[in-house]
Parts: sequence; C-alpha cells; structure tokens
Amino acid sequence: MEAGASAPLKTRQMATATSGAGRCRLSKVGAGRRPPPARVRVAVRLRPFLDETAGASEPPCVRAIDSCSLEVANWRNYQETLKYQFDAFYGERSSQQDIYAGSVQPILRHLLEGQNASVLAYGPTGAGKTHTMLGSPEQPGVIPRALMDLLQLTREEGAEGRPWALSVTMSYLEIYQEKVLDLLDPASGDLVIREDCRGNILIPGLTQRPITSFTDFERHFLPASGNRTVGATRLNRRSSRSHAVLLVKVDQRERLAPFRQREGKLYLIDLAGSEDNRRTGNQGLRLKESGAINTSLFVLGKVVDALNQGLPRVPYRDSKLTRLLQDSLGGSAHSILIANIAPERRFYLDTVSALNFAARSREVVNRPFTNESLQLHVLPPVKLSQKELLGPSEAKRARGCEEVEPGSPEPAAAPASASQRFSPLQKLSNMDPAMLERLLSLDRMLGSQGSQGTPLLNTPKRERMVLLKTVEEKDLEIERLKMKQKELEAKVLAQEATEEEEKENSRSLLRPLSRHTVTVAKPLKKAVVMPLQLIQEQAASPHAEIHVLKKKGRKRKLKSLDASEPEEQKPEDCWELEISPELLAHGRQKILDLLNEGSTRDLRSLQRIGQKKAQLIVGWRELHGPFSQVEDLERVEGISAKQMESFLKANILGLAAGHRSGPS
Repeated sequence: MEAGASAPLKTRQMATATSGAGRCRLSKVGAGRRPPPARVRVAVRLRPFLDETAGASEPPCVRAIDSCSLEVANWRNYQETLKYQFDAFYGERSSQQDIYAGSVQPILRHLLEGQNASVLAYGPTGAGKTHTMLGSPEQPGVIPRALMDLLQLTREEGAEGRPWALSVTMSYLEIYQEKVLDLLDPASGDLVIREDCRGNILIPGLTQRPITSFTDFERHFLPASGNRTVGATRLNRRSSRSHAVLLVKVDQRERLAPFRQREGKLYLIDLAGSEDNRRTGNQGLRLKESGAINTSLFVLGKVVDALNQGLPRVPYRDSKLTRLLQDSLGGSAHSILIANIAPERRFYLDTVSALNFAARSREVVNRPFTNESLQLHVLPPVKLSQKELLGPSEAKRARGCEEVEPGSPEPAAAPASASQRFSPLQKLSNMDPAMLERLLSLDRMLGSQGSQGTPLLNTPKRERMVLLKTVEEKDLEIERLKMKQKELEAKVLAQEATEEEEKENSRSLLRPLSRHTVTVAKPLKKAVVMPLQLIQEQAASPHAEIHVLKKKGRKRKLKSLDASEPEEQKPEDCWELEISPELLAHGRQKILDLLNEGSTRDLRSLQRIGQKKAQLIVGWRELHGPFSQVEDLERVEGISAKQMESFLKANILGLAAGHRSGPS
C-alpha cells in the first residue's frame, strides 16, 4: 500500500534515520578531541516460509519496498502500514554470500587498523539467527566466511618484507543463565567480566587458541560448538538456550622503529531469541532458561534506549550480555546488527518487536579508535674498542708514541700509557653502557654528515673537561657513600660484640646464685578463736583442749635460674579450722533439735537461713517427718551441698558455746 495526500490510507513512518547534517556537525565539533563517530549499521533479513504450502496460501506480513526499506501490515488497523528504513534489507531469496559481502566483509579491514568490530544476530526464536551466523557445509554463514577472509588478510599483510607482523587468536564463550562459560574449556566454570584502566572489556581466565589457517580454526571451533547449550521447543528442535560469542583477536607488531603495537578485536555474536512461553510450551528448566534470555534481551533494549536518550547512566552492568557488549553499543567498535524476522502471520508481534529494536539500535553512535601502543625495543650491548674511546687527536698521539719506540720490549703498554696520558675521556669507560652507547651512536651519526655536523665526542677541550668533571664528582660521591657504609657496618659489629660480652657477664654472675638458693620455712602461726564461756570452763579444767584455727602451708614452686637443678617449693600460708570432736557433736545435736522442733522464726535465727529457706525446711518436715541427721538438710529443695557446708561452719561454734540457743 502506498501513502499519498489524496489516498484514504494513512502511512505512519517509524524509526527513520537521523539527518546527516546533524551527524556532520557533531563530527566537526569533536574532531580535535574525540574520535569520529560511526553509527551502528543495521541489516534486516527475512527468512523464507518454513512450510511452502503455507507460503502459497497466505501472503507474508512483511513486504520489501527497496533494498533498504520495508513495510509491515498493521493488522489492528487495515488503513495503516508500518514503514521501516535500514542500511540494508535482504529478502527471502537472498543468499548467505549476499549478506556477508553486503554488510560484514567491509568492516574486516578495520581490524588491520587496530580497531574493534562486532556482528550481532538478533531476532525472535526460530527466525534464523544461528543459520545466518553459522550456516551449513553447503551454505556457510557469517562466521566461517569472516574467518576465512580475515586469515587471508593477515597472511598477506604479515608476509616477509611487510612492515607489520600479525598473529590471530580465538576464544569462544556462551552466556547461559547469567553465567559466562568457556566453550573451549568447559571445566573452567563461571568466569568474571572485568574492565581495564583504558576501558577495554576483558575476561580473565578465558582460553585463547592461536590460529594460522582455517583448518586450525575448524579444529578448535567445531568441538567447542558441540559444548553450546541447545534444547527442543515447540517452535524449534534445536533452539539456542544461551548467547554465543566468538572473539577473534588480531595482534600486530611493527618490525622497524618505532616498534608500534596494534590490537583489533572482532566479536561475532549469536544472540538467543526472545520467546513467548505460551507458544513454545516451556516448562521446568526450559522455562528458567527462557526467563534468563528474555531478561538479558530486555536489559539490552534498556541500554539502547539510554544511549539514544543521552541518559547519564547506561545500565551495562545489569546483565552479563550488555556488559560484554559495552564496546559494541556506544563503545569503540564498528558494529553491524543483523535483525532476523519471519514472514508468517503468527510471528507478527515478534517481527514488529524485532524491527522496533533494530530501528532504535540504528540511532546508537559509536566512536571507534585505533588501539595502538609503543614497545620499548632493547638494543644489544655494543663492545667499545680503544679507537672509539679515543678522539682523533688522541689516536694520532698514540700512534706517534708507537712509532717513536719501535724497539720497546713491551709495545702493548705504549697505547695504554698514551691513552692515560693524553685522553681526558678515559673515565667514560665507567659510565652506564646504555648511555655511552647512545652517545657513541649519536657521534657516529653526526660524523657521517661530513663537515656539516660536528662530532659530539670530538668537541673542544672545555666541554670534554666539563663532562670529565661531572663523572669525577659522581665517582667521589660513590666513594663517600661506600666509606659511610663501611663505618656503619663497623659500628654495628662493635655494638654486637659489646652485647655478647654483657650477656656472658650476666650469665657468670647469675649461675652461682641459682645453685645456692635456700628457702627457710616460717613457723606456723596460731590464732585462738573461743567463746567467753568456753574460755572460763577451760581455765577451770587444766586438761581442756584448745580449739584453734591453724595456718596450713601450701607449697609453691620457685623458678631456678639454672635449668639443670630441680625446682624448689615454698609453702604458702592459709587457715584451716580444727575443732574437738565433743564440741562438734554437741553443736550438730543442737542444730538437729532446732531443725526438728524450731518454728520459722527460730530457724531464721540460724546463720545463712532466711525466710524462704526456713519455710522450705518447715514444709519438708511436715511432709517427710523429723530430720534424722543434719545432712538430711540437703534433701530440701533449694539448698545445695555447698550451702550446707557453709551453714555448718557458721553455726556449730556459736550453738555449742550457747551464743545462739534454740527452743528447749
């Protein structure tokens, strides 16, 4: 359907290209500071009908207008058509060679310039993305064709006699459920994505295989392709369940000065297709895989929208896929997006969604630049001869001395003595070899110019003397530092010797003392603890026993300075209670009578017995009868053995002496 002013049909233009004048103005503004912009190029491929009978019975939902434009029927409103314009449109009759030669082959030259490039296959599931990228043995896709041409280019540019030496390496990975897996080494596990100081995206630990021919590429690529995760759905028997990324790196090294290095990367990306689970019938693991695929593609759409709107934050880090595509979208790569669509009407919504994404991606602007660096080239060391160390005048004088003394018994010593006498540059042999090599090479280069240039090392005497003075000052400084170092070493040695003498003296003084260590035990102290009435009774009876608290000795180890002698022990002071058996039995009987006959108030008169424990004792006595012995008090709930021991010690002496009396 065509749109016109008099036609009743309305035509809505969507996703048209931005004006070329605006892009040129942007390029002029940033030409001096930033690399020139390069828009993402978008190509659309329409696959044929899967069923030829269905194609004959129903018309396709997509119709080509020309080699760059197409229109889609709007089934919601028959009076409208949706028109799209891209960089290239390939119909259902187009071949693999047409797509490769028209869109992919032109960007391979950028790799030899040290720039990055990427090719992405996008579209819904079953639209033919994997066929576009891989193809078949009869119809190879983008990946085998690109590798074949790239290896041929590197062989031609890196041949003998060319200024550059080239090498090619490959890596192959997949992003499965937000995990980066190495297809060349499946046992490596989940890998991380990093960014270096220059903003380049890299994956530490990713396997790299060098390739020099297409046979080497097939030897690594075909087994790795078998490691990719695929599965069967209602729409596709071999549906890709992950995003596959083939990374080809081209390294260039310049053979001559200034020995530059270049690095170009080619990303060949086969994206997994977006899926409608109502039509694919995904369940279980397939449903989980579909959710991960749709989430990453949704983040990819957010990244494209953020780049088009110029937002300050682009959500590259929200997904592993967009993190890896940071160079391809809004980065430093020449990018090609191949959008694959289906002609069937049942894929109409997926087709419109893919075309809208492709139209938005066409507005993304990248800024490719050359990844170039300089390599420090180390020259081999040069052995200096005597003639190179001597100037022309000194060499003549040395030759004259040899002629004057033809019969000398030591002719070899004459040049050395002459050089020491006449050459003020004898100290140059002590200079840094690298610096001296550069001076001599510069001298030879200037000397080869004839009378137009003055040799550097044959300068007048004043400049030579200045150079000699500088060298001598450095030698004196080195000698001074060496003397200072020797003084410090001597001081340290003297200090160590003094410390050794002090240690020997201390050992000789301490050894006799350790052998004669004597411990004298102090006499036991006795403290008499007696009630007043008991003192009077014992005073009346001369044979009465005295109840005392004796100080009991505990042995304590003494450390001896001599390790060969056994350690001695010194007693420590502590107090121990000693009571006569008659007094102990009398006190226990009074406590037992008080427990069996005393009231709560009487029990509270005992030490360590409060209101609560007195009530417990009376209650237990009413239930179980009288106490047979004082130790039965432990059976009362709430009175422990430790409390029982302290109770006896506190009450026996007082009750026995009559200070605390119970009921009679």
